Amino acid sequence: MNTSRWKQIELEYGKDLLPIKVPPWCDILRMKYISAIENPKKQIEDALSNPIGSLPIEDIIASCKKSSSKKSVAITVSDDTRPIPYSGEKEDGMLLPLLKRLKKVGIKNKNIKIIVGTGTHLPTSNKWKKEAFGKSITDKYEIIDHSCTSSDLCYLDNIDGVIVKINRQFLEADIHIATSLVEPHFMAGVSGGRKAICPGLVNLEATYVFHGVEFMNNPNATNLILENNPCHNFALRVAQKTRVDFSVNVVLNAEMELAGVFAGDLEKAHLEAVKKIKKYSLIPVDHEYDMVLTQGGSVAVNHYQAAKAAYGTLPIIKRGGMVVLVAHNSDKEAIGKDGYKKVMKILKEKDPGKFTEFIKSDSWQFVPDQWQVQKWDQFFRKVGAFDKLIYCTTNINPEDLKKLPGKSGYDFVEGKNIEIDKMVQNAVFYAIDKIKRRAKEPKMAFVKEGPYGIPVVN
Repeated sequence: MNTSRWKQIELEYGKDLLPIKVPPWCDILRMKYISAIENPKKQIEDALSNPIGSLPIEDIIASCKKSSSKKSVAITVSDDTRPIPYSGEKEDGMLLPLLKRLKKVGIKNKNIKIIVGTGTHLPTSNKWKKEAFGKSITDKYEIIDHSCTSSDLCYLDNIDGVIVKINRQFLEADIHIATSLVEPHFMAGVSGGRKAICPGLVNLEATYVFHGVEFMNNPNATNLILENNPCHNFALRVAQKTRVDFSVNVVLNAEMELAGVFAGDLEKAHLEAVKKIKKYSLIPVDHEYDMVLTQGGSVAVNHYQAAKAAYGTLPIIKRGGMVVLVAHNSDKEAIGKDGYKKVMKILKEKDPGKFTEFIKSDSWQFVPDQWQVQKWDQFFRKVGAFDKLIYCTTNINPEDLKKLPGKSGYDFVEGKNIEIDKMVQNAVFYAIDKIKRRAKEPKMAFVKEGPYGIPVVN
């Protein structure tokens, strides 16, 4: 294939950038440029001092009748699937300014618990905690992972016929603080805000509702939609029942730099953050494409999370089109948990688009992580066949990747020392050859920011 006139792009793969050549007729779809905050430290302090729809955290703590030395504070933080600048070692670290304010009003370090809202995700490692929060935080504060299957969760309420329980350390604290990243989310519309509580801190049974078959099948349970989104509505009700006294939301630009801080009331501050991301994450296009190249971004720590990037191509991929997806999958469980693997096997046994109907049957017993598989099913229903997806990674064993729906990137390389850039380049060559046989003037797009940019046809 003559590539002399092709253009070179850079594609994210973990912390690396892969040089990949694409045809001159490939459209580069990227988020609208938004500059990083010039003085992150000042912006964070300003947001904490001038909260949206809320009193400052100092005044909220003062309203608690206990003496300051006995007051307890719980702060929920996001896990390793969200690239939030928490670290106290960095100029743009968002957590240390909050902790310093708590100390200033008399809250003792031993009375502060930082709870990682893992939801149904795997626990985070000590290594990640040290990297994410920094020594100045990990050495002074207790940081624990939430467990959705723990027997020590607190009853909250019966919501939509399901008993909802919340992390005990969070619920029993005198002051509840939620921190989060606000970005597009392919089920709840956007992440952050109420999602820090549900599914971040709830019991597994509550996720059966939040991630239930009917919720996942609702057309409003998709990127950047909140109105009539059942996932959003359920999560908000749970978070309101839990009582979040103060929240801190951040947004990042395409370069993963801090681009906005919104502190204050759980719902009002979150909605202001949502307004901002909608302005630059939506990517309007004029037509659908025969082929889309995309990448999983920092969220794609495993195959489970990489579903977000595949699903993100749905609005712009033609029926029967091809998608090349590149994902670093660097987690110790590079595919996902056992429940996910089990249900993905069932998906592969069904025709594309048939999985959702199968799990609607009365005989089906809910399996954790089936919701992600249902989103994969929606993707495969659009492209029409499993081999219309080429999945490129070097962190899932070739034998294991073969077991998953999709065409393995290993099919395009030989030898033991696999180079990811060669795998991706050869996959691109293969896909282009395929679509050229189907269309006289094929259309191709590269979604530069993967799941963070949301392309839509006008």
